[in-house]
Amino acid sequence: MTSFICSNCGYGSSSWYGKCPHCQQWNTFVENKLGAEKTEEAIVQFKLNNLKKISPLTKERLQTKIYEFDRVLGGGFIHGEVILLTGEPGVGKSTLLLQALQNLLTIYISGEEAEEQVKERAMRLGIKLDNIFFSDTLQIEGIIAGLKNLKQKIDLLVIDSIQTIYSQKVDSAQGSIGQLKETTKQLIEFAKKNKIAVLLVGHINKEGEIAGPKTLEHMVDCVLNFEGEKNSNFRLLRAFKNRFGPTDEVGIFEMKPHGLCEVTNPLVFLKPEQKNMIGKAIVGVNEGKRPLFYEVQTLVVPTTLAIPRRIVKGLDFNKVQLLLAVARKYLSLKLDNFDIYVNIAGGVNITSPAADLGCLAALLSSLKNKTLKKQTLFIGEIGLSGEVSPIYLEEKIILEAKRLGFTNIYSSNNIATVKELNSIFVV
Repeated sequence: MTSFICSNCGYGSSSWYGKCPHCQQWNTFVENKLGAEKTEEAIVQFKLNNLKKISPLTKERLQTKIYEFDRVLGGGFIHGEVILLTGEPGVGKSTLLLQALQNLLTIYISGEEAEEQVKERAMRLGIKLDNIFFSDTLQIEGIIAGLKNLKQKIDLLVIDSIQTIYSQKVDSAQGSIGQLKETTKQLIEFAKKNKIAVLLVGHINKEGEIAGPKTLEHMVDCVLNFEGEKNSNFRLLRAFKNRFGPTDEVGIFEMKPHGLCEVTNPLVFLKPEQKNMIGKAIVGVNEGKRPLFYEVQTLVVPTTLAIPRRIVKGLDFNKVQLLLAVARKYLSLKLDNFDIYVNIAGGVNITSPAADLGCLAALLSSLKNKTLKKQTLFIGEIGLSGEVSPIYLEEKIILEAKRLGFTNIYSSNNIATVKELNSIFVV
């Protein structure tokens, strides 16, 4: 029976279409001839090994000598590991890679830039080029064949970006879903068989997700996201998936004229001289194994619109909506007559629920037009019934906060419900 498959998204049909019903692309349907060929293929021999006799995975890691990068990976690259690094255009992915790879024997394959452009950036950053080799070969079969013929074993293979690589086995354009699946599959097979770490750079689409199939994330061992606002100097490296390390660690960098610099100061997102201002609160959040401190800014102003505005940056929008609902019910606040703006200073994002209490305190500060006490810190998650719940490693954050000079620390230890927030403002 004849069937047709969309070369762009993989949608299958028993009849040919001019326009794919799934991805809406024109002239992408090709005849599927695999059905007849499968009966002629040789049967692959079934292999069976006892796990007890298999050598365990080596714990040796390839370190980049950039502690913030190695921290997120779990200590460095594992031999045979496949990593997917994503981030918005211009955030500094290529800069981060060049700085991290100068201490490893690396083959850098780029379909985004010419070799002269890569070298110019490396020279501007003051990077040693002895261990980095460049190639602009984009066919995956040619890349793997060339790697197998190398006399010296490399530490790492970098593909920048995976959307520019193509396979001769797939009859579709570069960057299509079919091409992404096939090229990634071949790279994973090569990495596992030859025990070579592979790092793939992936694009981000308009929705902020990895461009291509969601299955690409499931195929690789580790998914890293490099994030940060373009108008901010700070960049965060997060691991959303890591088979060989933690997923809660965060690497912090600051973009400077000579490249990215590691940040170890937990107060880096706070201004050096923190003034006592309306609508601001400092929150303590545990990122991985270390506490960090952020400034939550809020602005509550009377609205002129039928539906008041709710603009949030740096926090989850639905979480802020939940906190507003709690404030309406348990603090009897009439918020429907106000536009509310919430922002995290520094152009970073907070995913921890530890910021709930501080967000609500900043909201009350702006609404009541009252300031908070100096050196005040908030730690705590707020539930639907208005209770303040402890968060993971709360005591560790409190100890670090006291060491850094915070004298008024509010958490589940001394605030049971959100109603008690009314008593913390300067009269």
